[in-house]
Amino acid sequence: MARKQAVVIGLGQFGMALAQALTAEDYEVIAVDRERDRVQEASAFVEQAVCLDATDENALARLAPEKRDLAVCAIGHDAREATILVTTLLRQLGVERVISRATDPLIARILRLVGADVVVNPEREYGERFARRLVYEGIRDELSLAPNLIISELEMRPAMRGKSLADLALPNRFGLTVLAIKTGEDELEMPDPHRPLGEHDVLLVAGRPGAAQALVEEW
Repeated sequence: MARKQAVVIGLGQFGMALAQALTAEDYEVIAVDRERDRVQEASAFVEQAVCLDATDENALARLAPEKRDLAVCAIGHDAREATILVTTLLRQLGVERVISRATDPLIARILRLVGADVVVNPEREYGERFARRLVYEGIRDELSLAPNLIISELEMRPAMRGKSLADLALPNRFGLTVLAIKTGEDELEMPDPHRPLGEHDVLLVAGRPGAAQALVEEW
C-alpha cells in the first residue's frame, strides 16, 4: 500500500512540529520554507525539504501539490497575506485537501472563502485545552469529535483507586463510556469491568461536554 503524501508550507514552530508528526505517522512529507536554516533542520527527518517562496505560483506548481493527499499552509501570524495567497494557489492548483493556519477570526473566514477545507488556530486551541487542564485538575487532555462528543484523558481520582469500572458505574453516574485504559506512555488495554484500577492508570472516556469535569468536581 502506497504511503500517503503531504506538503507542509511554513516551518515555524507549528509547521515543523506538524511535519515531524506526519512523518512519524508514515507520511511522505515535503517541507517548504523560505528560510534555508529551517529547511536544513527539516531535511533531517522529512522525505524532501525545499527552500522556496510558496507565494510564487510557478515555484509552488513545480512541487506538484495536487498529487499529494493533503497540503498544509502553516505560515506564521506575521504573514497573513502570504497565508491567504498560498491557500488560494493550492486550491487553484487542484489540491484535494487544503488545511490552513489562521491567527484570528477574520483571516479564518477569508481562508474558508478562498478554499481552505480546514482552518486551524493552534495557539487558540492549545490555550483552551490547557486552560481546562488548569481549571480541572485530573483531566490531562481533551479532543472534541463533535459538538456533543468529547474524548478525555482522566487521571485516577482518589475515590476511584482500587475500584473496578463496574464499581464506579461511570455511564450511569456521569454519562461517560470508558474506551480504553492507558497503563503506560504508549500502552493501552481494553477496559476490563472487574479489574481494580491502579494509581497510575489513565482512563480514555467519551461523553458529552462537561461530563468529565463533573466527575472531577465530585471526586
